[in-house]
Formats: sequence, structure tokens, C-alpha cells
Amino acid sequence: MLVERIWTGNAYRNYNYLIACPETGEALAIDPLDHEKCLAPARVKGWQITQLLNTHEHADHTGGNAAVVAATGAKVIAHHKAGGRISGVDRGVQAGDVIKVGKTVELECLDTPGHTMCHICLFAHTEQPALFSGDTLFNAGAGNTHNGGDTSALYRTFAEQLARLPGNTRLYPGHDYIETNLKFTLSREPDNAAAQALLPSVSGHDPANSVVTTLAQEHAHNTFFRLDSASVMAGLRQAVPELPPKPDAETVFRTLRELRNKW
Repeated sequence: MLVERIWTGNAYRNYNYLIACPETGEALAIDPLDHEKCLAPARVKGWQITQLLNTHEHADHTGGNAAVVAATGAKVIAHHKAGGRISGVDRGVQAGDVIKVGKTVELECLDTPGHTMCHICLFAHTEQPALFSGDTLFNAGAGNTHNGGDTSALYRTFAEQLARLPGNTRLYPGHDYIETNLKFTLSREPDNAAAQALLPSVSGHDPANSVVTTLAQEHAHNTFFRLDSASVMAGLRQAVPELPPKPDAETVFRTLRELRNKW
């Protein structure tokens, strides 16, 4: 499996992706908002974009669809309930469906509600697994739920799906927020050694060449995976005195997400 991460350089800090089969050169475009920046490397590498996946319906992920389809004839894939929100969907997918790219690439669809209720992540069962997480999971962070989402659903996605994926899974999110998210981690957990170590390398970094983390690393520095951390809990009690004496994991997650919304 060949992966091309494309930094758009826009105000929303989007990443787009191309996933290609090394044998056939067929490629899948993921959220190709900046269609020119997606089409250009495909031409250079001799790849043929035959499919296009939108992780969810927000315009900063679907805005390049029409231009990519016009240029390549690619079939549009999205969550099976997103057809009314994304125009021109050719294939609706749900949990467990497989997207095949060429002869060698197979990507499992994960139904991951929370950021929106029609969100798909793609998981590659390769020797080193990979997760294309859209706006569900970011480096050191979690998606917001402002525009059609639900924080309880996002918690369940983290707890019941993402937390169970292999630790060596490489993470490819939909945006570059790593520096800000690490600073939020340290605002909540000042003694987090993993976040302290990583932050200097991404401060003022070039997102086009930013680090690709693994889920094991995310469990070490991403506050939204660290709900039972004594340091996180101590900080939460200071910030939210009305927190119950023994809050459950979902309450901790929801409280962290609310603090991140205001941070």
C-alpha cells in the first residue's frame, strides 16, 4: 500500500490522502478538498484515481469531489446514510465493508459516529496497520461535535473501537492540529512526559513533513485516551469542582471535550 499525504495549506489545516496499489497504480482519494494538489501527484506518479472516499459530509472534506470526478471519473464512496448530505454518492458503506484498491489494497470501513453521525474511518490491515481517521481522531486530540455530532457517541467510538486497534497502527488524520493539541494535553496533564518530549519537534513545524504517530504514541500523549490518569483527574477537579467524586469514563471524556471547546 502506497500512501501520499497531501498538505493543503488552507486555513482549516486539512490533510488529503491518496492510497495506491503498487501493482496496478489504481488509487483512492480520501477527502480530496484541494483537487489540484491531489490530481498533480497522481499524474506525476502515474496513478489512476478510480475511487474517492469522503469520511464525512462537511464541506472542507467534500468540496473537491466534483472536480476530481470530472477529471478522473472516480466513483464516490461515503457513509451509507450520508447520501442526502453528499451529492453524487455511488457507493454507501457501513461497518465491516471493504474498499479494494487495485489488486493488493483492502481497507476496512469503521462506522465511527461522534464528529458527525455519518462518519467513516478506514483501517488498513497491513503489516504495519494504518488508520485514516478523518475528523474523529487527531494527533493528540479528538474531533469536536459542533456541527451534527454527539459527544457521547464520540466517546463510544473511542472506547469501543479506536482504543482496541493495534498499538503499531499509523495515524493519518484529516487535519494538522498536533501542536495545539499537545499544548492542551499539557494544560490538563502537565507531567505528561510523552507530550513534553514531542511538543518541541512540532512547534512551528512544516505540516507537510510532520510526524506520523502510532496509536501507541497516542495512548501516551492524547488526553482523550488517558481518562484514568491521576494527573488528568486532579486537573479536572480543579477546573470543574462540581465533578462527581468518582466520575465514569464517559463523564471524564465529555468534560475534557467541553474544556477543549473553550481552550
